[in-house]
Amino acid sequence: MIEQGQSLPAGTLAQLTKDGMVNHDVVTFFADKKVVLFAVPGAFTPTCSEAHLPGFVVLADQLKAKGVDAIACVSVNDAFVMKAWGEAQNAAELMMLADGDASFTKALGLEMDTAGFGGIRSQRYAMVVDNGVVTRLNVEAPKSFEVSTAEAILATL
Repeated sequence: MIEQGQSLPAGTLAQLTKDGMVNHDVVTFFADKKVVLFAVPGAFTPTCSEAHLPGFVVLADQLKAKGVDAIACVSVNDAFVMKAWGEAQNAAELMMLADGDASFTKALGLEMDTAGFGGIRSQRYAMVVDNGVVTRLNVEAPKSFEVSTAEAILATL
């Protein structure tokens, strides 16, 4: 599993924008900026939709006031689902990134197998990435939602 002080692994994350599909090279995207990246097990799922994503939507301005350049949500879903979920949650200030084949999630060592529920998904986590280096990593224990909240990340900045 990736640890604080390590650089993010290479990879590609997809984002469907009004101008079409954008494939973000992870190394390039996270260079020269501070990004809060949080991951959810699945778009439109209860805790993700009722608490995790909305918390970052509500606190986006406060996070940016602390020097955060971008806030990104990633999930092992496709870019179409992530775009629709972001629109449904009024998450215009956040980047909704897709890790469709879970390759980025696996490279981080943060995958979990939910079997028949959805297969390989991401563990729930939030991290602060400064110029490609993980400076804060909060990974939730199974079935927990405490350390990866927007409030918990804001308190560390």
